[in-house]
Amino acid sequence: MYFEYPYLLFLLLVPALLVARYVWLEVKEKRPHMRVSSANAWEAGGRSALEIVRHIPFVLRTAALCLLVIAIARPRSSSQMERTDTEGIDIIFAMDVSTSMLARDFDPDRLSAAKDIAIEFIAQRPSDRMGIVVFAGESYTQCPLTTDRATLINLMKEVQTDLIEDGTAIGNGLATAVARMKDSDAKSRVIILLTDGVNNMGEIDPEMATEIAKTYGIRVYTIGVGANGEAPYPVQTPWGIELRRVPVEIDEALLKTIADGTGGRYFRATDNTKLSEIYAEIGRMEKTRTSVDSFPVYKDLYKGYAIAALVCLLLELLLTAFLRKMPC
Repeated sequence: MYFEYPYLLFLLLVPALLVARYVWLEVKEKRPHMRVSSANAWEAGGRSALEIVRHIPFVLRTAALCLLVIAIARPRSSSQMERTDTEGIDIIFAMDVSTSMLARDFDPDRLSAAKDIAIEFIAQRPSDRMGIVVFAGESYTQCPLTTDRATLINLMKEVQTDLIEDGTAIGNGLATAVARMKDSDAKSRVIILLTDGVNNMGEIDPEMATEIAKTYGIRVYTIGVGANGEAPYPVQTPWGIELRRVPVEIDEALLKTIADGTGGRYFRATDNTKLSEIYAEIGRMEKTRTSVDSFPVYKDLYKGYAIAALVCLLLELLLTAFLRKMPC
């Protein structure tokens, strides 16, 4: 056990001084007296119980004060830090948020399914640092590398279309993800790039972004999402939302080139189940043993001392009330 605010323990001098004062008054203070021919009668009877009990309220009050001082010094349990082996890597999700991701060949649509399955993947890997990059006609970082699962999941839920110019800038998305990871010192660095289209925008060529990723030793797993053939796509009409069949166009050759060039792998997801299986397979492949510090979980102990102080004060009040009713 240790104290968060050990300097507050100096306040224990206060009850120590109170005890000293109490003893001084009991021993040295002059009390009323009378002359008698003999004290044998009092000596034979010994000290009465009341003579002893009358000191107990002061003892309880002093104990309560000591316990309160200990409580405000915030005692905590502690254990020694030790090094343990764990599986941890750095992962960036590079997600396509172009409007084509609203196609409903997935349930309820491609983007929602991709987010939900990615969140499941995040929850299953507590030792990894993860981040999110989104891209359409441009790209930006939704969340930098972090181990804060709650924040990461909340930011993943907030990913949506229409936040940036529409289009599919695969090169920009990959380059932004590499930029967020290039300074990482993790032994294994991975980008999971998910898209449903063909590169048609952006200032950075996908092949160039691939070379940059390869230079930094970053593996890229690419996922093409979309059913084979055609997919229902929601279109706004004067009569409301109408689903129209549109052709699914995924540049699989480019995605394979990116994956092969960085030591990763290309996957094709045609429905929710297949996408979930892909993430599970990536999870099995990406496991690196690293040695990390395991920090102990501290437990606050002040509540026990505070409750004990309250009990002492209640007992003092009850005993004082009882002694007042006792006949002299």
